[in-house]
Amino acid sequence: MAGNRVFGGGPSRPHQGGFFRRPGASKLIVAAVAAAVVIPGVSACGSGYTTGTLNAYAPADGATFIDQVGKKCSAASNGEYNIVTHALPKAADDQRLQLARRLAGNDAGLDLMGMDVVWTAEFADAGWLEPVPSDLVSQISKESLPGPLATAEWKTKDDNDKRLYAIPTWTNTQLLWYRPDVLKQYLGTTTPPATWDEVLAANEKIRTAWKGPGPAPSYVEVQGAQYEGLMVWFNTLLASAGGEVVDPDDPSKITLNDTPEHRAATEKALEILRSVARAPGSDPSLSNNKENEGRLAMENGLSTFQVNYPFVFPSMRSNAAAGDVAFFPEMKKYANLFADADNPPKDSELGPVNKLVRTRFDFARYPGVNPGTPAKATVGGVNLAVASTSKQKSLAFKAAQCLTNSDAQKVYSISGGTPPTIASIYDDPDFKQTYPMGDDIKAQLEANSSSIRPASPVYQAISTLLVAKLSPPGGLDPKSGVDVLADQVRKAIDGKGLIP
Repeated sequence: MAGNRVFGGGPSRPHQGGFFRRPGASKLIVAAVAAAVVIPGVSACGSGYTTGTLNAYAPADGATFIDQVGKKCSAASNGEYNIVTHALPKAADDQRLQLARRLAGNDAGLDLMGMDVVWTAEFADAGWLEPVPSDLVSQISKESLPGPLATAEWKTKDDNDKRLYAIPTWTNTQLLWYRPDVLKQYLGTTTPPATWDEVLAANEKIRTAWKGPGPAPSYVEVQGAQYEGLMVWFNTLLASAGGEVVDPDDPSKITLNDTPEHRAATEKALEILRSVARAPGSDPSLSNNKENEGRLAMENGLSTFQVNYPFVFPSMRSNAAAGDVAFFPEMKKYANLFADADNPPKDSELGPVNKLVRTRFDFARYPGVNPGTPAKATVGGVNLAVASTSKQKSLAFKAAQCLTNSDAQKVYSISGGTPPTIASIYDDPDFKQTYPMGDDIKAQLEANSSSIRPASPVYQAISTLLVAKLSPPGGLDPKSGVDVLADQVRKAIDGKGLIP
């Protein structure tokens, strides 16, 4: 996820990394920038390797922290291995292309790679991933949350059952962010709506009753631009309605319209997309909005509700303290706490600050589609895989185990801003101080309240073709749109669509 992960900067593909930087992380950012200078970039493909040297290729946003952990792992190995971290390009599509070129070229110098969660099927089918050894599978399965774990599993034509082809490393999920002060004044409650229908109904009551100052906070902010964020929104709605794009056990079978129940689920998802885009007082720029636009609209007082990643919480806190959030003047008393970038506040100092933030800006679980049924929020993140081209696979798995254990994931989450995949970390006191919304994040990564995007070796084509038809959301025809989407998925599976 590209851009400054404290203050926003929506990525081209929002599912990949984390948005929640450690509170008061300005000092960390400076250190990260300095460290990033010495992390090798991606060079031309080669075929050589050095015994004991393990080359790890990591997404640009997380490379600094993988490098930090990798140095500790290398030192702890007592000379058995040395992890050298290489930063991949910023954009997820460019990362995928760089890795694919190396793997197709049988690059023996590629040992470990940080992979976007939607690449598992494609890379495993191509024979580029070494399956995780059975002794590690047991441990990883026991400690990982179900949502992130599912993104690392796949069944190739040579497998009898699904296998683990990568190790969950960090994850992400969106929440509902809302203005409790506005709800209290206009709805008489601070309890947030639990479904999309309730969000729209509450938003309309607030819009029509608004007395000012300024315009009504009537924008329901979502990611409506024609990019991966729109796919994430649609996928979550579809899964929450009881549908899916393809059969999880047969990726060649389209399930958008194969049964009356699936057709109804797809139609419901499209209805919600359209309703949010067409709601009275909706954001006129919704069809161009990514994560950062939603964050800005809420900080500018134009929105009561938004669906977004956890990065919006520290952004609201810091910007309100600086006096940049007009509806939140109370936060300015903490201006000095955030004024010195070289001396950020300690986590232990943020309890009262976070409590005040939540009086004007709070969070809840992702809105559901059906009353009484939790939403199935789409899981993002990065998994660590061992390349089939590596000449040191056993050693690479030893290093991978160290790079993804609980100590490593605490670094990635507390310092790097990427929620962990290991369930026990959510009870860690340091983590709980950093993530006041940690319990909600964890709840949305469980099996009954999470979803993954279509597990398919042609996911890139599926996503590209679907978002082209889902955009703009306000122009959708839910009834006819079901078959239009199914046709696009068939083109992707048959290789007849636009394949990036």
